[in-house]
Amino acid sequence: MVKISQNISGVEYVERITKNLLRITKKELRPLYEELRTADCIVCSGSGRSLHSLNIAMSQIAMMKEPKVIITREDVGFPGRGMYHAASELEKRHRKIVLLISSGSGESDDPIHLAGELEKYLSETDSSKFSMGLITSNSKSSIAKIVQRRGHVVVVAGREKKQLPSIDDYSETGIMGDIFELGSLFLLQMITEALSEDSSVERVIELIAEEAPVLRAITDNAIHSEAIESALDFLERRSDVFLGGRGTAEEVAKMTAVRLFHIKKFLGDNVYIARGVNTPHPRAGDLEILISYSGRTKPVVGWCTRFRDLGGSVFSVIGRKGVALDLNSDMKILLEETVKHGKPRRFYMRAAYVLSCLPILLTEKLSLRGLILPEYILNWYHSIIE
Repeated sequence: MVKISQNISGVEYVERITKNLLRITKKELRPLYEELRTADCIVCSGSGRSLHSLNIAMSQIAMMKEPKVIITREDVGFPGRGMYHAASELEKRHRKIVLLISSGSGESDDPIHLAGELEKYLSETDSSKFSMGLITSNSKSSIAKIVQRRGHVVVVAGREKKQLPSIDDYSETGIMGDIFELGSLFLLQMITEALSEDSSVERVIELIAEEAPVLRAITDNAIHSEAIESALDFLERRSDVFLGGRGTAEEVAKMTAVRLFHIKKFLGDNVYIARGVNTPHPRAGDLEILISYSGRTKPVVGWCTRFRDLGGSVFSVIGRKGVALDLNSDMKILLEETVKHGKPRRFYMRAAYVLSCLPILLTEKLSLRGLILPEYILNWYHSIIE
């Protein structure tokens, strides 16, 4: 087992994210927060990891005592071919609708299209039931220009460098869009919690400051755990990786899979999502990463059992100990949390942060073998049809 060097803790990027969020003022955040507070329907839009981070946070609105309707363009119940055709139907069903977009670059095709369609509809109908919100790191982007005319933009700082000269910098800046994607997740999760309390925007800032040291400690403890060390040993081998979860946990799995794919594909391996359209039969030696708060979700426990029966190894992130997934996993990270009924869970956000360290630590471990992965190579494997 190759031990991760101690000169890189792996959580510097978590501190940078917190600093970025605490620079956001109440004045900057209040207009969007008030729109979300008064809305009874939120349409989520984004691409890749940004969309998954948005979905992770917004899905927790379902935990509220008076939940809002949360939908995406991909939902089978979305009432139209696009936002232009869906808008008239949404108006009939809801008092106030917010199109909420998360896009670091502000140039992703799908959210640009949705925002443009909604603006066209509003220009033709002059409806007062709609608003737009954008979380971005580029306030001069194409999407930002549309949203500024019809809603509110909140800037979450991303990474300044486009390419990194050294592998050591990944622990400080993350890989590619990590800083924005994880930062927007943190912000949106705290917005969701403040909404569930029916609090003012000041509460969002308080929650960020409250959670920041906890999030750092959880990530730091995970990085230095035997479970992560063992998982990294599996990841550097020639093996495929399968990730899975149900509900919100599946969004965490997808968010993690995107970044792991960038590295494993370069090594000649593949990364799959459970229940995916191209997910193959696993082989002995493959690794499965599962996420489940309860640790008792039957399909997820079934995946674990079958995977191990085939000779694979299972690494799980769970919220309870002594449950089936805890007892049957080869490696596990426990993220216990006590949440009152009707309150959002932080487990899924915390799981996303814990798993975000795997690609960063894997690049360092590979560098110890003499294999350096500059970001332009990883970027080559980034999807352009999200």
